[in-house]
Amino acid sequence: MKILVVGPSWVGDMMMSQSLYRTIKALHPHAQIDVMAPEWCRPLLAKMPEVSQAIPMPLGHGKLDIGERRRLGVNLRKNGYDQGIVLPNSFKSALVPFFAKIAKRTGWRGEMRYGLLNDIRPLNKVAFPLMVQRYVALAYDKQIIKSATDIPTPILWPKLVTNKQDVTHVMDTFNIEHSRPIIGFCPGAEFGPAKRWPHYHYAALAEKMISEKGYQVLLFGSQKDNDAGEDIRRSLTKNAQQHCHNFAGKTSLDQAVNLIDACQAIVSNDSGLMHVAAALDKPLVALYGPSSPDFTPPLSNKAEVIRLISGYHKVRKGDGDSGYHQSLIDIQPQLVIDALARLNIGIE
Repeated sequence: MKILVVGPSWVGDMMMSQSLYRTIKALHPHAQIDVMAPEWCRPLLAKMPEVSQAIPMPLGHGKLDIGERRRLGVNLRKNGYDQGIVLPNSFKSALVPFFAKIAKRTGWRGEMRYGLLNDIRPLNKVAFPLMVQRYVALAYDKQIIKSATDIPTPILWPKLVTNKQDVTHVMDTFNIEHSRPIIGFCPGAEFGPAKRWPHYHYAALAEKMISEKGYQVLLFGSQKDNDAGEDIRRSLTKNAQQHCHNFAGKTSLDQAVNLIDACQAIVSNDSGLMHVAAALDKPLVALYGPSSPDFTPPLSNKAEVIRLISGYHKVRKGDGDSGYHQSLIDIQPQLVIDALARLNIGIE
């Protein structure tokens, strides 16, 4: 059985899609699963043992280019896929499996994709409240799974597999001390300060972890998160700065994943790297403000979510100082320290 999955384009969504691949493998141990996704996804897919091959999607997010999608589909015909599973809900994402002439093309109805998909599922959002449930449901026949309650439990959560030698190598590459325990912070968020825990709270936590607990702090994120990392470092005492390293924008995604795996714990905003940490089974404190964990929570038994408000708030700008949202300002560092203590990483 050969399956082509058209994967998502965001880090967090790509991480949650691993639950689908793990479920397919549990149902069909000899299945070959190839995933078509942007090139940047390759380091994540390489750490998913269920994925046989990562096929690059060269078109940028939002670009239609039917001609190029037809060319990609025609080139894939020789692979002889038995099924195509389309995870994004867009019309264009269903084009490649259609042009590849894959016999069974599965996905949620999305943007009226009749014809492109022939195993089409109308989505009842109430029946499938979590994104991971919507992904996993596509591994089953639509007559069997009509709501999330029909999905066999426990759902197989994402589980990345790293290599210890690779982790040690990347630590040495960035001259990270092996003698001090490491805690990682992911201070970025896709939509800016409104969904970030304030830098001064991160700094207060870092100061305590370094000066009182003997940790070193690694800051992770993309290039656009580098300034947030520098705001944290500048708020520290000189002694603490020596043990706080801002790697936002300075590592590849593969290096960031390996460094996160070297951490004893992670503190993160609602971000893609939060889902990476969960998939690495790291003790994790996830900080939420206006965005809600109800749809895409961290999938881990070692995660604690801290959120002081309820409901979903479509916020792009914060209502507090420096553009932060008041609900995140109100999460004091002591709440995070208490959560880390409950996660049993040696903090009291």
